[in-house]
Amino acid sequence: MSEELRRFVYQIRHQTSYQYSLPVRLSHQRLHLTPRTLPWQRCLSHQVNVTPAPQLVRSYEDNFGNVIKSFSLDTDHTSLEVFADSRVELTPRRLPSDTLSWEEAAMLMSYQGARPLSADLLDAANFMFESSHVRIKREFIHYAAQCFAPGSSVLEGVRTLMLRIFEEFSFDPEATTVSTPVTEVFANRRGVCQDFAHLMLSCLRSIGLPARYVSGYLLTEPAPGQARLIGADASHAWVSVYCPGADGAAGAWIDADPTNGIFADTGHITLGWGRDFLDVSPLRGVLIGGGQQSMQVAVTVLPGDEAGQLAFAT
Repeated sequence: MSEELRRFVYQIRHQTSYQYSLPVRLSHQRLHLTPRTLPWQRCLSHQVNVTPAPQLVRSYEDNFGNVIKSFSLDTDHTSLEVFADSRVELTPRRLPSDTLSWEEAAMLMSYQGARPLSADLLDAANFMFESSHVRIKREFIHYAAQCFAPGSSVLEGVRTLMLRIFEEFSFDPEATTVSTPVTEVFANRRGVCQDFAHLMLSCLRSIGLPARYVSGYLLTEPAPGQARLIGADASHAWVSVYCPGADGAAGAWIDADPTNGIFADTGHITLGWGRDFLDVSPLRGVLIGGGQQSMQVAVTVLPGDEAGQLAFAT
């Protein structure tokens, strides 16, 4: 079978559990847990189960085209469990064979008064600026400049930057929190996938290249001879860089994973994208009451032929 015709099916369970020391009187929650439909990805099924059960779960799209599910609970509760079960089919991706030089791409994306922009360029322009977790600073320009040689293509520069972050930064879950500034990550050279994505975004946007934060999952393989652990996976994050097409042709998005030093392919399952983590946080909300709270997250990604190991919610 040719590589283009191969299909990879995955079953994903994302379980989030909250425990509260005092009753919660009212809770409004928003979920970014629905896999996107893309040229290389098809969502075969998706369901969300919440305990205690809300009266209504509403679905809609945000400004970036991500599917959001929201719900409210207006009865007292001291725990909350959210199960998101998805079945997704992926096909291999192809990297663009020829991309513009990074200088040409940055020039096309730069502001020029009264110049009309195509729909693709307008969409990409949403991902060129600072956001809550992404900064545009001189130190990021200098760091990226060592990866984007004069005249090199966008693809070549992205690969070099991705591998540099992979080689120079250490994965350390204890080093950061969700609120750690990207400048601190840059100084300490430690963090997790979310931090490395924000760092790479800061570098790319600082040199004028549009890039977005991608939230999803990564299929992980157990050590040789070991069984796959249920619930031991986690959400993953990487970046997607826009390269404008030459002579008005449609541009291409290049997905790069600096945590693992690879371009995203059939092991990367896309949930959604935004300017940074805050736009696509898997579960986010507000509540009244609750006192002290604790949260546990368990994620399992299984190839289709192993999906029977999970007892999925009905």
